Amino acid sequence: MAGRRILIVDDEAAIRDMLRVALEMADYECLEASNAQDALALIVDERPDLVLLDWMMPGTSGIELARRLKREEVTAEVPLIMLTAKGEEDNKIQGLEVGADDYITKPFSPRELVARLKAVLRRADPQMNGNPIRVQGLCLDPSSHRVTINERSVDMGPTEYRLLEFFLTHQERAYTRSQLLDHVWGGNVYVEERTVDVHIRRLRKALAVDDHENLVQTVRGTGYRFSTQAG
Repeated sequence: MAGRRILIVDDEAAIRDMLRVALEMADYECLEASNAQDALALIVDERPDLVLLDWMMPGTSGIELARRLKREEVTAEVPLIMLTAKGEEDNKIQGLEVGADDYITKPFSPRELVARLKAVLRRADPQMNGNPIRVQGLCLDPSSHRVTINERSVDMGPTEYRLLEFFLTHQERAYTRSQLLDHVWGGNVYVEERTVDVHIRRLRKALAVDDHENLVQTVRGTGYRFSTQAG
């Protein structure tokens, strides 16, 4: 789970700092927003793996933002954990009813936060469960690190495997080369954007069994996406 990107949304800088330190010590990458408007822009642009969302914020509240995120198709699948000082049962129920995946009442320990966060990520991501991911005869098995197409073994390099793994767990979304570099190579590694094109070509070549290379589509002016729909 190391390297997963978490968006912290809280209007109090001290709370954001505390959360960021705890998450970075657990090897997560962190994004921060102090209000719902900035948070929404980051969610759309950066595609975080999970959002830690404070209930009480000036302007648009966390619960209102959660309701909007779950209503919009492009953000509906982003896992949410509500953070709040509200401990009453009806508030917890309201948070879960709008689509939050978990609810943590302040104060809480960093260890509890990380444990709850891992649990939500594990439920949200088949890759973390070790379950095989299957699409139209293509199968990636994270447990054995094998890829097959219609029961035929597919050989590919480690970078192509990571690319395919990312695409399979983030289907139907277009990603820029820069975003793919961040997610697949990691933000601390310097790699030129054109390197992405090289590995995309290699991935397509590896998937050239029964036309499965067509699942990796070029999005003009943007980058690439993995889709079962016609490009």
